[in-house]
Amino acid sequence: MRFTQSKPQRLSTGSVHCLLALLVILLTGCSFKMKNLVKGDVDMIVDQHIQELNTLTARLLVKLYKRNPKELAKAPGKTIEKRRHQLAAPPPNYHFAELSREVGDGALSLAFNPNFSGDRVFALMVGLKSMLHGSYGMRTEIFLLDELNQQLLYHSARNLEIINWRLNNYRGDDGQLYLLSNGVQAGIANLSFERLFGKMILIQDMMAKVVSGKNNRTINTVVHSLASTVLLPIPL
Repeated sequence: MRFTQSKPQRLSTGSVHCLLALLVILLTGCSFKMKNLVKGDVDMIVDQHIQELNTLTARLLVKLYKRNPKELAKAPGKTIEKRRHQLAAPPPNYHFAELSREVGDGALSLAFNPNFSGDRVFALMVGLKSMLHGSYGMRTEIFLLDELNQQLLYHSARNLEIINWRLNNYRGDDGQLYLLSNGVQAGIANLSFERLFGKMILIQDMMAKVVSGKNNRTINTVVHSLASTVLLPIPL
């Protein structure tokens, strides 16, 4: 019986580079997380925009409380930082007893309900945050096998437009706005709230288009009147 010795196969240059790159990643671990191996390019883009949304909503919460300090006073012992933590602490929980565990449209309705005596800023932010979270399927980050719904992302963008309109127009029986936001201070128009909402709307519209392209599905657009339209449905 004769044995033949086979020649060792040489790896291609490309394979060597891939192996070296993987080795460097495994040895250094510099800013690399193993979970990123199960994320595609679109997933990482979505994650970045979710983080940006969290930053913008936190900024909105602070600005609303500074413009409406009497709302925070309705919740003894609460501070702006404690309120921020309530909405940011993982895992997200938006069901609060002080709002009768209402989320989404239910919580947003409380913010503009003349009979509601609680913290209107908190009600608005719980409704807004839970609605945005729902547009991502209640996920805090996205992986390869996760499938987002471009229609829900589009709905959330339109809902942000409606919420912004209500914030600037809904008034109590005394003719005063339920919550102060944009205004004129020292003769200068303060449109910082408008810009915050504009950034969030832009993110959600862009994500809707990205997900639509990834899923190869169209977005059903709607024509709506801000003054009369109810919020578009987003499951929570």
